[in-house]
Amino acid sequence: MSALFLARRATPSLSRAVTAVPAGARGIQGTIKSILHGSEEAKREGELEIQQHSKLVGRGKYIHAFEVHRVKPDQRDAYKAAAEEYYAGIASDASLHVKLTGSWETVVGELDTFVHILEYENYGGLDKSTELIRQSKVRKYHDAYNGILPHVTERKTQLCQEFAFLPSSPPRELGGLFELRSYSLKPGQLLDWEIAWRRGIDARKEHIRPVGAWFSQVGRLHQVHHIWQHKSLEERKATRELAWKAAGWSDTVVKTSSMVDHQDASIMLPLKFSPLK
Repeated sequence: MSALFLARRATPSLSRAVTAVPAGARGIQGTIKSILHGSEEAKREGELEIQQHSKLVGRGKYIHAFEVHRVKPDQRDAYKAAAEEYYAGIASDASLHVKLTGSWETVVGELDTFVHILEYENYGGLDKSTELIRQSKVRKYHDAYNGILPHVTERKTQLCQEFAFLPSSPPRELGGLFELRSYSLKPGQLLDWEIAWRRGIDARKEHIRPVGAWFSQVGRLHQVHHIWQHKSLEERKATRELAWKAAGWSDTVVKTSSMVDHQDASIMLPLKFSPLK
C-alpha cells in the first residue's frame, strides 16, 4: 500500500489571511470536517470495534497473506515458472518459517489473475520471515521474486486471519476446481456475519465444508473470503442445490445478504506446486 500526500506552500498574504480565523468559524470548519471525513473519536471507535471483533471471531494463531497478481496474458506460462521458483522455494526452506497454503490461477472471473496464500506464525512470525527473506545471504529469494515482476501488471497484498471455527485445510490432493468467494461487508458487521455464517456452515456440513475462511485485517478492510473445492462445475451446482434444502441455510443467506455491499465468486485451478490441489 502507498499513500499520496499533497502539500502546497502558502503565500505570505494568504498565510496572514488565515491566521485570524474566528472561533465560531473554526467550530464550523471542524463540524464540516467531521461530516466529510468522520470525527477522530468515531475513527478511534471504528478501529477499536475492528480489533474487538477480530479477537472474538479470529483463530489468532496464524496470519495469511493473500498475494494477488495480474499477469500479462501472453506471459502466463513464464509467470507460472517464475512463481513456482519463488513460492515453492520459500515454502520449502524451513528456516523461513512460512508455509504455502495454496496457489491458483483464475479461469472464471478476473482472468490472467493468480492468487497465492502464504501462512505465517502470526504477525511476529510475518515480521521475522520477511526479514529473513530480505537478509538471504545468497539473495536467491530476491532474484526469484524479481523474476516474477516482468510478467506482472498489478500486485496487491492483503493480510487476513482465519475464522476460529474453521481452520484452513492441510495440504491435500482431491482434484477438481476451487471457488473463491469474497464479500465486502458493511463496517461493523463482522461479528454478526460470523454468527450467521457459522450456523449456515453447520447446516451444509453433510454436503461440503470450505477449504478455508478468512477475514481481512490489513489492506482492504471489512472483507471476508471463503474457498470451496468441487470436483466440477456440475458437482458445484448439485451441491449448492442440496444446500438450499438444508434446514437453516436459507436463513443464513437472508441474514448475511443484508450485511454485504459487494461480492465476487471466482473459479480457480491449482498450480502444479500448490499444496492444495
